[in-house]
Amino acid sequence: YLYSQLGENGKIIYEKLYENKENLKTGTYTIQFGNAFYDILSQENGSDKLQEEYQTAIEAFTYDNPDVFYLSPNKLYLNIETTKTSKGNTYNVYINSGNESNYLIDEFSSSSQVNSALSEINQIKDELVSKKTGNTYEDIKMVHDYIVENTEYDTSISKPNIYNMYGALVNKDAVCEGYARAFKYIMDNMNIPCVLAIGQGTNSNGQTENHAWNYVCLDSGWYAIDCTWDDPIVNGPGYISQSSKYKYFLKGSGSFNKDHTPSGQFTPNGKVFNYPDLNLNDYNGN
Repeated sequence: YLYSQLGENGKIIYEKLYENKENLKTGTYTIQFGNAFYDILSQENGSDKLQEEYQTAIEAFTYDNPDVFYLSPNKLYLNIETTKTSKGNTYNVYINSGNESNYLIDEFSSSSQVNSALSEINQIKDELVSKKTGNTYEDIKMVHDYIVENTEYDTSISKPNIYNMYGALVNKDAVCEGYARAFKYIMDNMNIPCVLAIGQGTNSNGQTENHAWNYVCLDSGWYAIDCTWDDPIVNGPGYISQSSKYKYFLKGSGSFNKDHTPSGQFTPNGKVFNYPDLNLNDYNGN
């Protein structure tokens, strides 16, 4: 969904990253572009312009593809080498880990570790996909319920993988971004259109904080789902009431946007991505 909003050069970068998902698991593989960006680099401030498109492409790639949870975007670097010749400049562009030992998140250090983690994730994913009924509403509800019932919200903000789907699905501990990435991954594998959204959420105590949730397509309309806030923290013995469990399930903009404000901007000064236009009203049929 975000890929479609990239410029020509951003799409080239995204596509090359996508083609090399398997190689990226090593954390050390170099993505080569050669002289592919000659046109933009020949312009004034071309290097800065390409770096901007690179940053936007990385954001689109990592938010479109929750299965690359093992990558640390902050450790990925776009390198531009310029060779001056009598016929003009040529450029060699590539992505690597710069001065870092690798570009994997701290929890992983090799492709074997990444593959082991993916195997654990996909065991859960395959089990859920095998239960797919073909009734899109029921399938969305099944995945929502699984994540709400099996994942605990992490309040320590110190456990490993809490921002990704491994934390949500395997470790069963995550923050909102982990919930949202896990939900999107399962939806993607059920061929149900789904987008990960970020912005601000104002909780029941009136506190506004950075937050992540999902938009999902059902019956040709888009609706919001917030698995995190459908999984409130229960202190002591207790259970989640049905009204709490589905308070943010398949909501339209009229109700959802009262306490959710999407930003579409993943990094300061970064591109503002567009999200699907939500139906005004909540989903009311199945």
